[in-house]
Amino acid sequence: MAAVLLLVSSVTVFAQTADNQFKKPLKEVIQQIESRYSVKIRYPEELVKDKYVTYADWRFRPADVEKTMANILSSQDITFAKEGDKKYKLQSYQYHLKTPEEGKQQLNYLATLYQDVASWERRKAALRSCMWDALKLSKLPAKPNSQPIITNKRTFDGYTVENVAIETLPGLYVTGSLYKPLNTKGLMPVILNPDGHFGDGRYRADCQYRCAMQARMGAIAFSYDLFAWGESALQFKSEDHRKSLAQTVQILNGMRILDWLLTRSNADAKRVAISGGSGGGSQTMLMTALDDRITLSVPVVMLSSYHSGGCPCESGMGVHLCGNGTNNVEIATMAAPRPQLVISDGKDWTQHVPDTEFPFLQRVYGFYGKTDVLKNVHLPQEGHDYGKSKRLALYDFLAQHFSLDLKKVQDKTGTIDESKCTIEPYPAMYVFGEKGENLPANAIRKFEDLEKLIQ
Repeated sequence: MAAVLLLVSSVTVFAQTADNQFKKPLKEVIQQIESRYSVKIRYPEELVKDKYVTYADWRFRPADVEKTMANILSSQDITFAKEGDKKYKLQSYQYHLKTPEEGKQQLNYLATLYQDVASWERRKAALRSCMWDALKLSKLPAKPNSQPIITNKRTFDGYTVENVAIETLPGLYVTGSLYKPLNTKGLMPVILNPDGHFGDGRYRADCQYRCAMQARMGAIAFSYDLFAWGESALQFKSEDHRKSLAQTVQILNGMRILDWLLTRSNADAKRVAISGGSGGGSQTMLMTALDDRITLSVPVVMLSSYHSGGCPCESGMGVHLCGNGTNNVEIATMAAPRPQLVISDGKDWTQHVPDTEFPFLQRVYGFYGKTDVLKNVHLPQEGHDYGKSKRLALYDFLAQHFSLDLKKVQDKTGTIDESKCTIEPYPAMYVFGEKGENLPANAIRKFEDLEKLIQ
């Protein structure tokens, strides 16, 4: 009997692991799918080149083309998206994306983990500790002793602008624009404006409008470049921006900028805000979750339960894996009970905010009895930008919670008016000159040198 059992066991193992007769080239399998299900599948050639599917025909499900595609493509780290009736496109596995339904399911699960302030605070503390570790910032690197480089002060209607570079690690500089109000006395709010992945970075008009208006309302505003973007690209290659460590650098840059701004004698440490759109929205949520000095946040076109940020500078360090899995909604919720305005639209991954993501935030803010300081402005006909209607919502929220004077930016009819802001040509905003000729001699110029500093 023992011999028979051994024989059966051996046959079973052989059938499952030792036979490659069902192995086929991926391109051939895709052609089978197209033929069998009468669909069209497009893909870049390099995505399928030299790839094979083991047990290919066994992965087919006769009545379900999408289940079949999932069975086959998941083994290749490839995903698919529907483009129309019986049309699909293939792409590399998007680790940062779920389906909207999967995002909703995750929120439902997360909601079971806390029922009151005490249980939520325990969850938040665990998430924060893990995120510091994931970012390699549990022990902050030593801060350089250098003073910020400040150049080319310009005076406009109600505000000034200066170009600033801050050394955040030895030889690593973050560049930005400092906007200050004219003729304002007493303590003033401080507002961080991290850049997102919009074309032309912090030099674009909508960013200049936003920061100039903040200054004209009576706040100190600072806009700054993404890592390896804008003037930061003088030190690194543009492709370095899409390396995971960019996320760590951007959070560290934001903290170092805030360190410096709060040393100013007229900075009000009790009124500190942050607002950015897209990738700047990702920074806004994570910075607020990690730094209690921030007292108000406005993430724009980025809050989503199923999208964690398509750039490694938003999700590459694995902060979303903390706590056995989190997402940007729970990260944004870590701002509670501080005032928060979520701005969403109908044409990107924030389209479900009013029905899915915002109620999750409201529940936790409710633990503190602070739902009145949480607001969502949803613009269903708009898309992925930091356009004027989104800026108007920001100005109103800042005025309400930071006691800023909206009258300073209103016309005679009481309408908020951005026309007195000066939109400057890009070179006027460069710290290091038009060709980077003034970059400090100690500036590092290789990503490998940056890695050594962080390690």
